[in-house]
Amino acid sequence: MNSSVSEASLELDYRELDRIIGEDYQNDKENLIMILQAIQKTFNYLPRPALSYLAVKIGVPLSQIYGVATFYSTFSLEPRGRNIISICLGTACHVRGGDRIHETLVDQLKVQDGQTTSDNRFTLESVRCIGCCSLGPVIKVNEDMYGHLKPDEIQSILGRYE
Repeated sequence: MNSSVSEASLELDYRELDRIIGEDYQNDKENLIMILQAIQKTFNYLPRPALSYLAVKIGVPLSQIYGVATFYSTFSLEPRGRNIISICLGTACHVRGGDRIHETLVDQLKVQDGQTTSDNRFTLESVRCIGCCSLGPVIKVNEDMYGHLKPDEIQSILGRYE
């Protein structure tokens, strides 16, 4: 993991946390997963100081919050890039050349799975299935899907994201 974005340098916007926790979810511990999703959407990961703050605000032990945050693979405790690339390496995508797409992404981004580019522009994550098997090989950049990919299309796709 590229650690150019460290938590020490991250300044949390506590007003935004208060808005999420208090206004959007009424400090209700029953909304823990939705609160975590909203915090991750705001910061692109779950900053440790935000989880400590959340624990106090909703009265749930920090260990329980970490338990939830580490149980679900959609949550990240590490800083991630502005754009998340999910490369599908499930059976259908693998058979249709997903490995070549993966190699191209690794080569062009100069990162391995789970890592973030030095400019914090992209984080690359391999997944086992995105649910678009008929479109394989597939990548997802944030919420945008790209299917029937060929390696020479990757650079153009990456150029669409700041």
